[in-house]
Amino acid sequence: MDERGEPAVSQGAAERSTVRRELGEDGVAVLTLDDPEQSANTMNAAYVASMGAAVDWLEAERERITGVVITSAKPTFFAGGDLKQMVRARPEDAAQLTDLLATIKGQLRRIETLGRPVVAAINGSALGGGLEIALACHHRIALDAPATRIGFPEVTLGLLPGAGGVTRTVRMLGVADALASVLLEGRQFRPAEALQAGLVDEVVASPEDLTARARAWIAGNPDAVQRWDVAGYRIPGGTPSTPALAANLPAFPALLRQRLKGAPMPAPRAILAAAVEGAQVDVDTAFVIETRYLVELLCGQVAKNMINALFFDRQEVTSGAARPAGEPAWSPARVGVVGAGMMGAGIAYQCARSGLDVVLHDLTREDAARGKGYGERLLATAVSRGRLGRDQADAVLARVTPTGDLGDLAGCDLVVEAVFEDAALKAQMFGRIQDVIGEEALLASNTSTLPISELAAAVRRPEQFIGMHFFSPVDRMPLLEIVVGRRTSPASVARAFDVGRALGKTPIVVNDSRGFFTSRVIGHFMIEAIGMLAEGVPAPSVEQAATQAGYPTGPLALADEVSLTLIQRIQAEGEAAAPGSAAPRHPGYAVVDQMVGELDRPGRAGRRGFYDYAEDGARLRLWPELAARFARPDHGIPFADLQERMLFAEAVDAVRCRDEGVLRSAAEGNLGSIIGIGFPPWTGGVLRYVEQYPGGVAGFVERARALAARYGERFAPPASLVA
Repeated sequence: MDERGEPAVSQGAAERSTVRRELGEDGVAVLTLDDPEQSANTMNAAYVASMGAAVDWLEAERERITGVVITSAKPTFFAGGDLKQMVRARPEDAAQLTDLLATIKGQLRRIETLGRPVVAAINGSALGGGLEIALACHHRIALDAPATRIGFPEVTLGLLPGAGGVTRTVRMLGVADALASVLLEGRQFRPAEALQAGLVDEVVASPEDLTARARAWIAGNPDAVQRWDVAGYRIPGGTPSTPALAANLPAFPALLRQRLKGAPMPAPRAILAAAVEGAQVDVDTAFVIETRYLVELLCGQVAKNMINALFFDRQEVTSGAARPAGEPAWSPARVGVVGAGMMGAGIAYQCARSGLDVVLHDLTREDAARGKGYGERLLATAVSRGRLGRDQADAVLARVTPTGDLGDLAGCDLVVEAVFEDAALKAQMFGRIQDVIGEEALLASNTSTLPISELAAAVRRPEQFIGMHFFSPVDRMPLLEIVVGRRTSPASVARAFDVGRALGKTPIVVNDSRGFFTSRVIGHFMIEAIGMLAEGVPAPSVEQAATQAGYPTGPLALADEVSLTLIQRIQAEGEAAAPGSAAPRHPGYAVVDQMVGELDRPGRAGRRGFYDYAEDGARLRLWPELAARFARPDHGIPFADLQERMLFAEAVDAVRCRDEGVLRSAAEGNLGSIIGIGFPPWTGGVLRYVEQYPGGVAGFVERARALAARYGERFAPPASLVA
């Protein structure tokens, strides 16, 4: 701590000013956020020192100042907290973190109580700490730039807005709206949406308008003050002691229970507690409450896991670490999609939505047109909700040409095959496709399990053949798994990677294997859960164990979605490809065989599976007969074992994928497992789960051996972990 009671900063940080200040002839002081050593402004040590000096200057020059504008010299307004610092926090750092947050909040509090109107001129994205700076201003004006996003994404990283974000949004919007609309969702609003939500007060079209409107507002509001600093101010909707709000408050814990399903995610609970408790006290006490909850999160393991996976691993993956170096950037002028079922239709829609011309092929033009109809329905919804103009939607649809003639693929420089998951059928299609496309065209398969190197045997140019595994529904799932065959060229990998980014996907690059990485690992999750039925565990307990472990969907529901018939066929193909394998057959496959054969319950597509379904495909309830056929009250398996068997089944095989070279990097494995196959986010990803298990890798190995001894050698830790 220094002599003023503020956290000490390094000499370098103190000398590096990240807040430029100037005072105009009209008395308007402009604070420009501009860290000279970073591409984006963050709340690092240099910011704390610089903002402290800027606030001292404002207070010293107060009599000459008529108002203050806070803006940024970067393309973004302010990126938020310093995650590199946050991820290193330990329990013994709690006191220092508390002091640091008190300093940051104190600076912003001094700005909003300066006695002069303060305007945030938001010239780019203001997320997390950036929005907190803006909320400390009396008026917020946002530039309507396409890339601008405004909001609090902290909950998605296991954190809460701790520089006043919880306290101020509650006082601006009310407890209920702040929680439901802003804090618990982690939503990033476009400028117009932020205006509608009440996070900003104006949206302007140009940087010149931004400056002019800021100065005009200052001139027209010389006595501006924060609403919560006005005597008699009441929080919209009341405080928790207000009868109307008190009656509705129990709905929020219920909402959290419904959303989290028992998952060990502390951030949403901390946000709820900070909002409710902070609404019952004055602003400065609410800041203290908010700080305590954030410090607790920062010092815990879950936030570290989520920050590492969903920020740093994502940063590594999206920066192109897996893209072959030296290959030129590439964008296809025209894309062909063969197969207009749900996956093909989704791929075609995503391509068109991203500005690419698409030829969508199926057996007949009518079949292809039905596939185009999938995009029509999505666009109609977007238009009805005001997210897209009718002209924009029509332009997207105009880019999709349905056809039943493969000859129409001529001129496509990328063709993605998305036909039924059958190797012989795919080989037949590749033979026909390659006869009509150019020699430079990239040919990709959307297969989710079939080895790319084997499929490549059906084409004349295997170096231009690659796997591009999309996830359903394509318009919502962010991951693209690029699968490199034995003869796939680096140029083809780079092209597929560029396409993935152009489609707004997060591309991971993996080497070839049956099931690759994602399908292979999630298959272990599903079959382990199905095997529990054979051991007498009631189906509801299986589903509850998964959701309380943090999985978004129960494994039996997921198996129905994938199709029990497909699971059966994949297993049969795997056994045929490895005759005489010494690995014992998982007991879950006997349940699958019984469901598909004797019981005729193939999954959701057949309206009968582990669940019952309505005629429109809506899931109704677990099939009541499951209890009579499989459940045994004396099964004796602890609930914690049910959870860890699912987690370990995936983690152990992910380690094998790394050891076999299927996974090329830990970052791709961790991020891909969370955003692609629903591995619980609190773990930080499937490989990080191993590292952060209590006791570290040694603790994981010990627990894996215990599971193997009781439930089967499939849990035996790989030699690389033992070593």
